[in-house]
Amino acid sequence: MSEHKNSNREQSLLKNTLILSLGTFVPKAVSFVTLPILTASLSKEEYGTYDLILVLVSLILPAATLQIQTAAFRFLIKYRNCREKQEAIITNIFVFSSVVSVVALIVMFFSLGDLHFDTRVIILLYFLSDIFNNTCLQVVRGLGENFSYAIGAIVGSVGKIVLTVVGVLWFQGGLKAAILALIVATSFSALYIVAKSRLYSMVHIQYVSKKQLNELIGYSWPMVPNSMSMWVMNLSDRLVITSVLGLEANAIYAVANKIPSILSFAQSTFTMAWQENAALSSEDKDASIYYSKMFRVLFDMMAGFLAVLIAMNPILFRILVRGEYSQAYFQSTILFLGMFFSSISAYLGGIYVAYMKTKSVGMTTMAAAIINLLMDILLVSKIGITAGSISTTVSYLFLVVFRMIDVRKLVAIKYDIKRIIRLLIVLLLMCLISSRATKLCDIVNVFIGFALFWMLNKEFIYILAKKLRKSVCKNSKTQ
Repeated sequence: MSEHKNSNREQSLLKNTLILSLGTFVPKAVSFVTLPILTASLSKEEYGTYDLILVLVSLILPAATLQIQTAAFRFLIKYRNCREKQEAIITNIFVFSSVVSVVALIVMFFSLGDLHFDTRVIILLYFLSDIFNNTCLQVVRGLGENFSYAIGAIVGSVGKIVLTVVGVLWFQGGLKAAILALIVATSFSALYIVAKSRLYSMVHIQYVSKKQLNELIGYSWPMVPNSMSMWVMNLSDRLVITSVLGLEANAIYAVANKIPSILSFAQSTFTMAWQENAALSSEDKDASIYYSKMFRVLFDMMAGFLAVLIAMNPILFRILVRGEYSQAYFQSTILFLGMFFSSISAYLGGIYVAYMKTKSVGMTTMAAAIINLLMDILLVSKIGITAGSISTTVSYLFLVVFRMIDVRKLVAIKYDIKRIIRLLIVLLLMCLISSRATKLCDIVNVFIGFALFWMLNKEFIYILAKKLRKSVCKNSKTQ
């Protein structure tokens, strides 16, 4: 019975991971396709401004909405078998998001008074479309409609690349065209989800309830410090770098983050699927065994992907980056480990969410964010952009260690510490070799990277190949 349960959980995780990979891979891939267009068509100052606009929206959105979208996902999982309860949750979330959006837009409009009127309007429209789209995405995930989530994300991504090409490359619309492409594409994504999942039919004004709102916000508001702290972890480097070194330096640092962030392709897909499985498995008797096994699976998967990514970094950098950004290459070799630690911390964060311990998520991230910010302030003026790369990596390492210890208060996860240290040493050596930027070093890294990926993930590859083969055979028999 236990083996059957484990098999069902793992099959569900694999299925959701494959489906959600469509919704995470395509948007990430599009960001890299548009990167050479933006870096070639915009000046460094314009690209630095573009990046800062994305940063500001990502900062303001969670604070304005009290992260109520995260409650949509977790509570809808809890009440998947009760349509009336689902409608009450969805109604209150959309009503709350709409009200706070209006207030936030008014405050932002006057707060951005130094900017040109047109620029302010564009930023506000992007903020509004992002709130609406993010809410829709989390709702359909909570409803278990992962395929709708994936297709909605793809719709937005395809729209983004098409509109960026037309507006920025063809009509040479510059910064405004780049932001307008985001607005229209994000709106398309939200409208598709609303129509496909008929979310409009699940909103009923009679379900608006102060009690329900208090329950949702009681869960979600502790995630605001987490989001704000995560913003500090990810993006405060750029604000400090901009204030001390200027927009052009920020552009270089933003580009340096692009290739290491490819690792989030696998991480974000797995983490979204994992959060659902973790929540559904949190009350199982063998939860500690299951979580321990999945920690090793994720660690091996991320280490394998990172090894290949480091090996391919010289090629990817030449293909994806245009313009004078050679300084960004060295920074990327430091940031690889930062992204790896971020991936592992996200897995552990999913366990907090499963047990509804959102305050613990915020506290652990806040501690790491303080370390990140202090290092930025102290070091950027002394060692330049490198301070941002080092502070990000060190703070994520702290976050992983902190959570590995703290999460055991909830569930007794077992770690193979010696094995973890050995793998980290290999990955660190690969980063050092990559930073040398010679052909011989690049060739050595290719051999190490692909060998390590195969060694760590061959069992997963066999299982995936077996399932694909069965699927092909099944389809051929039905034809």
